[in-house]
Amino acid sequence: MMVFDSIQERFAAQAARTPDAVAVSSGGVQLTYRELDERANRLAHRLIGLGVRPEDPVAMLLERSIHVPVAILATLKAGGLYLPLHNASPLQRMQWIMDNAGRPVLLADAVTHQRGLPEGGALIVVDSDEHQLTQPATDPMVPASIDGLALVMYTSGSEGQPVGVGVTHRGVLEVALDSCWDGDGRRVLMLAPLAFAVSTYELWVPLLHGGHLVLATPGEFDVGSLRRMISDEKITALHLTAGLFRVVAEEAPDCLRGVREVLTGGDVISATAVQRVLEVCPGIVVRAMYGSSEVSLFATSSPMTAGYQAGRTVPVGRAQDNLRLHILDEQLSPVPEGTVGDLYIAGGRLARGYYLRPGRTAERYVPDTFGGSGQRMYRTGDQVRLTPDGLIDFVGRAGDQVKIRGFRVAVAEVETALATYPGVSHAVVVASDARDGDKRLIGYVVAASGDIDVAALRAHVRQALPEYMVPAAFVMISELPLTPNGKLDRRALPEPDIESEVSYRAPESARQATLCTMFAEVLGVRQVGIDDSFFDLSGQSLMAMRLIEQINSVLGVKLLIADLFDAPTVADLDRELEKVIQ
Repeated sequence: MMVFDSIQERFAAQAARTPDAVAVSSGGVQLTYRELDERANRLAHRLIGLGVRPEDPVAMLLERSIHVPVAILATLKAGGLYLPLHNASPLQRMQWIMDNAGRPVLLADAVTHQRGLPEGGALIVVDSDEHQLTQPATDPMVPASIDGLALVMYTSGSEGQPVGVGVTHRGVLEVALDSCWDGDGRRVLMLAPLAFAVSTYELWVPLLHGGHLVLATPGEFDVGSLRRMISDEKITALHLTAGLFRVVAEEAPDCLRGVREVLTGGDVISATAVQRVLEVCPGIVVRAMYGSSEVSLFATSSPMTAGYQAGRTVPVGRAQDNLRLHILDEQLSPVPEGTVGDLYIAGGRLARGYYLRPGRTAERYVPDTFGGSGQRMYRTGDQVRLTPDGLIDFVGRAGDQVKIRGFRVAVAEVETALATYPGVSHAVVVASDARDGDKRLIGYVVAASGDIDVAALRAHVRQALPEYMVPAAFVMISELPLTPNGKLDRRALPEPDIESEVSYRAPESARQATLCTMFAEVLGVRQVGIDDSFFDLSGQSLMAMRLIEQINSVLGVKLLIADLFDAPTVADLDRELEKVIQ
């Protein structure tokens, strides 16, 4: 039985037990539980003074720093719900979310403020707001309900716009207090953006158990920096997306030594990667996870330890506490063991539904025919099977949503962005398997007349969507292939040739030639010229990490992934290298 009515109540109890223990640290700055509680109280009073009331959204656009837990805890103490915006999203997309939420109070920091902010209600720049210093350090004691909303997490929507999922205090508490977590005192590394659902684990599992939350330095993200953070900060638990976990397993599994538990998921998990990590780090637990914001985060888990032997797949495990899993056919009847069916999830951990979208909520949260009156189950859209050991084995998505670099993407939203470009008659987006095992989006475009400037089309899409939602390739076709019954024939779509969309210009120096070769090897393309952009050639974050490490190793320099974002072409990066070398 739940003994707390809210997240902030559970945190206050923990702060009272361990007031002088370090709660959070980032870049050499740390706060004890008492200091975190008092800072959050002051900001909470400030928010209340600005009119924040129970279940009012408070938007957040923050870099990873100690201001993140302060801002979130303050919002909850004021009675509000926190609504994280993604730093990598275009301003247009963030503005749509702000408008959809009623232009709430926005919490930013100096860095995001300088970059440019969406328009909203009142603005607080948390690291320069002097008004907080005059507020009381005592808890405002705003009443809270266990079934009140704690956060709204926006994700890609199938109707062409982002959709928010409203997660309750009960849902977050059940995730954080699940019996699968191995006791108190863990030091958890926060790597995910705040707008990524797994941040719920990274924030609340340590802070509600008396542990230590370590926020990774913004922008510093490669295997070398991961190794340093784990070693220097004595990290004992972290989450890596399935793609990043695979890269770590292939290139530096020993960097996880000292970690007690690593969580992975968000896509198909590599069984050989799991075996490799457990061979090199036999004391670690690799925990396969499955879930989504619609069930407050995680729904299943499967711990794997030393001695694990890679099979064909990595099952995502059994239901976590207070959840029931149903594998059903189209008539909502249970399927036999080993048969593929649609996964439905029931139990108290379910989110309230889609924020301000009752119609969509009714479509995905359906009556639980196996439970009591009034109970619901969430239709995941995922297809799974039950193994002989009673574990859930993920097969794939049944609908139009795919996982790209750990993010859930509704292809309809990408298609909408393509269709709004002048001259586009029809647009279809599909997910294709890449050579590195990840998925990438391919955009097929039919022009109304004449030709379409692909580079301009890509730039248009980048203004509307985050980088991970921009197709890796754009294929111009004369018409959409159809089946005899008039539906899109996806199998008849031509295979993309992911190459450069600019004219080839040969390297002009030995270093440029080396860079071109590295680009081509990492990206898996035949030829790269010095004007070719890493991202226009379908470059993704995992590839970026490999490329930067290779450049640093071969050329004896020290570049960060951020340098590649600032200088994405070979020629640009060559000029950056010249500055570093000089």
